Amino acid sequence: MSDLSDLNRHLGDYLRLRRALGFKLAYPGQVLPQFLTYLAQAGATSVSTVHALAWARLPQDVQPIHHAHRLGAVRGFAAYLQSIDPDTEVPPKDAFGARQQRPVPYLWEPAQVQSLLEAAHLLQPSWRAKTYETIYGLLAVTGLRIGEVLALNRDDVDLDAGILTVTGQKSRPRLIPVAPSTVAALSGYRQQRQQWATHPTTAAFFLTATGTAVTPGPLRTTFNQLTTALGLRTDTVQPRIHDLRHSFAVHTLIDWQRSGADIAALLPRLSTYLGHVNPAGTYWYLQAVPELMGLAATQLQARFPTPKGARA
Repeated sequence: MSDLSDLNRHLGDYLRLRRALGFKLAYPGQVLPQFLTYLAQAGATSVSTVHALAWARLPQDVQPIHHAHRLGAVRGFAAYLQSIDPDTEVPPKDAFGARQQRPVPYLWEPAQVQSLLEAAHLLQPSWRAKTYETIYGLLAVTGLRIGEVLALNRDDVDLDAGILTVTGQKSRPRLIPVAPSTVAALSGYRQQRQQWATHPTTAAFFLTATGTAVTPGPLRTTFNQLTTALGLRTDTVQPRIHDLRHSFAVHTLIDWQRSGADIAALLPRLSTYLGHVNPAGTYWYLQAVPELMGLAATQLQARFPTPKGARA
């Protein structure tokens, strides 16, 4: 049995260890101290399933997946703590029956991306137009996460080498090469940014007119407004910014599949590029997009044709 000071010390060790392995753990780092405060208020000195479930379901009027995320944070810490404190209980994974289902990605075609960028170019004021157009374009051509793009600092963008140094909350740091056209777009943005953000208050590459870092909220709101105006967003079709990343990955796989490339050999390369800590995150695209499944079936049929006289 541990006391609260022990639990806090173990939590610090747990977060340091996981982060040293490349995991950012932003969400667990935020909510797990709250969980330990809850345990202290309840008079508990060990992690138990009862307390974990009670704490996880505290937020009201939220989706079950939110409760599941809170419980998942506790589960990771509890699994670590169990080897130290035998009294620790690891709560069950699917206690809320809210196993996360990934939405089918909205696949952006190049013409649609171009329309999005043209619409962003017309935004007012001009700094907002240039910033949002450049961010949306960079997301589309690199497949980066929105958090990774907004986390880019000036020193992370090496336009001479055409390399981005990418960090984020969900992946290990990595180097991303960009095409000459992307270098030109980023260079143009940097030149214009220097005209309005003369006294930046941050080292972020993407800035507002006041010199602060761009935040995801306004970027998503504007994205929703633009996609609605373009007729892409309806009651049943809800494109997300993250779908630009999905589209990059899917179109890359489709191009490889059509060229007859060895997908199994190339997938680890794509996984590394996308910053997937777990390669399963990359393999998911193979089953999420019907066109990829159809191309795979065609290739299998060509390689292993149905024998004559056999039923297809």
